Amino acid sequence: MEAFQNPSDPVGHELVEPEPLRKRLPTWSTVCEAAVFLVFTVFFLIYGVTPMLGGDGLGLVGADEPRYAQVAHEMLSRFDAAHTIKERLSACVTPFLYGQPWLEKPALYYWRAMFVFQDFGVHDWSARLPSVSFAFIMAALIYLHMRRFRAGGHLDAALITVACAGVIGFSRGASTDMQMAAPLSIGLLGWYAWYETKSKFWLFDIYFFTGVATLAKGPVAPFLALVILVAFAFLRKEWSVLKKSLWWPGVGLYFAIVLPWFIAVQHQNPTFFREFFLEQNLQRFATNKYQHMQPFWYYIPVVILATMPWTVLAVPAFIDGVQTSVAEWRLRHSKNPKLKVSRPGDGFPEFLVLWAIIPIIFFSLSRSKLPGYVLPSIPPITILTGDYLFRRRGPGLNRWVLAGHAALTGLLAFVGLLLPWFVAHGAEMPPSRPLIVALLAAIGAALLIVIVVNGFGVARLRLATSCVLVVLLLFFYGIGPFVVIPAWARTKHVIHELDRTYSARPLAEKLTGYAPESETVAVFQVRRDMEYGLGFYRNHEVANYEESGVPAGQHLLVARVTGSHGADLHTPAALEQYLEGRHYEALFSWPEQGLEVYLVGEAESPRLDAVPGKTPTTTPNPGPELPLSRP
Repeated sequence: MEAFQNPSDPVGHELVEPEPLRKRLPTWSTVCEAAVFLVFTVFFLIYGVTPMLGGDGLGLVGADEPRYAQVAHEMLSRFDAAHTIKERLSACVTPFLYGQPWLEKPALYYWRAMFVFQDFGVHDWSARLPSVSFAFIMAALIYLHMRRFRAGGHLDAALITVACAGVIGFSRGASTDMQMAAPLSIGLLGWYAWYETKSKFWLFDIYFFTGVATLAKGPVAPFLALVILVAFAFLRKEWSVLKKSLWWPGVGLYFAIVLPWFIAVQHQNPTFFREFFLEQNLQRFATNKYQHMQPFWYYIPVVILATMPWTVLAVPAFIDGVQTSVAEWRLRHSKNPKLKVSRPGDGFPEFLVLWAIIPIIFFSLSRSKLPGYVLPSIPPITILTGDYLFRRRGPGLNRWVLAGHAALTGLLAFVGLLLPWFVAHGAEMPPSRPLIVALLAAIGAALLIVIVVNGFGVARLRLATSCVLVVLLLFFYGIGPFVVIPAWARTKHVIHELDRTYSARPLAEKLTGYAPESETVAVFQVRRDMEYGLGFYRNHEVANYEESGVPAGQHLLVARVTGSHGADLHTPAALEQYLEGRHYEALFSWPEQGLEVYLVGEAESPRLDAVPGKTPTTTPNPGPELPLSRP
């Protein structure tokens, strides 16, 4: 207490806080700002993902989510079955899918998912936590980096990042896209912090996090980082920064992170180099082997959609960044020596612009295109947008930009509210009542943004837009649960409809009532996402009639009978050819995905006299018959 006593008051009636401690304590505004960031970030990234916050509303969708989750599940099973440290380390090297090596991607996601499974159990929502956690770390470091080096626009940049469609979507995916984009973004921010401060401490970021990104998707991560840094040095004619960036402790750190797994997996799988580097990287880039062909301009609409609802603001922010970069370039090349003044941070817009466009250009050249490839381009765009909004607080936004942003946010609300109808009824026009409700909601959302910005300034635009997104997420995922507060069941019909339409989880749960998980389930003419989804939820490989033939024993069959726009796929007629007279019975329909579920009887034993010269053999036991219970 003596350190806090006022020397002018020997009795000690008044205590004075020392100046150094007062400076170390955060101000009330800083605490409130951090709380706003934390609340909105947690909501946008986690609500509707975990059982305790919004519920695990949507099962795994697409082909990649259930497939990657199943690989992590099998890797965990091998890890748990190992008895020694050497065996456990060996179990973490080769990814397996249904007992076969799966060498398409490095092991980072599988490692993170398997240890999450250990803590929370094997669930679809826990399979998504690796992407959620990386997205949260990326947003937090954007917030801290901008607060340290570009104070003012840090909260805007962070909230726009977590509240854009691309990050909200991919942070909820059990996939490798966020596993690469987040570490790569953190590493590039760290490198630029070194560029400004010349502190070697920041160089650890680029080497460490690029190494992590390499373990997520392979050599594309260091390649993109290198191209961005070389392009930045080239445009600024500062080749020395590349030489200074070549820091041997960092290089050692990078290879210490990357090489052990690559060497170990090549040792266990001699075909790894060919399958991973030549087929999954070079052939995927140069050919259409994996049937992901898209036009050259494909990523323009992808980026537009990924930055919604901030796209209208992101366009002038990006243009402003380009104009600032050009002005700085002209200033550096001016013949007037008085103008050649290096201002702190004058390269940041240029760095962000290059970071944004290089992945887009690179993957546009690829013959194989998927939306998640350009996820690394989203953070620099959102950072530019946040910084732009901060600088427009004084002069205000152009009225057409504000009107465009409000209109786009209203359009997003309009489409979002009508999405359940289109999911259930296709392109059929909704009735007048939901149309009017959606239209009124869209107008209300647009007016909210305009009124708030005109009344309270550009600083409140992020709050008004985020509130619209909060309402949309609550509409999709329903209200609750919130930790111990139960969910409001009547608000959950939308997410249940989406779950039945796009996920295999509800169907897998119903199939369990007819057959235990250990019994055979087969598919015919279904999409890959249903096949892999059933495999994950039943933790058992699904037989595919078209690839592995018809199982001999009695089994359940999931067949697709209806195609797009209700087209009849003539599945029963095709089944007759596959089953060759075997008895089968329709159990139930799954109209949301155009499926029919059958019970197929076991194959009859061939007559011994029907195969001349064949030695009689014992017919294998097909196993117990499946119970035909009716849930």
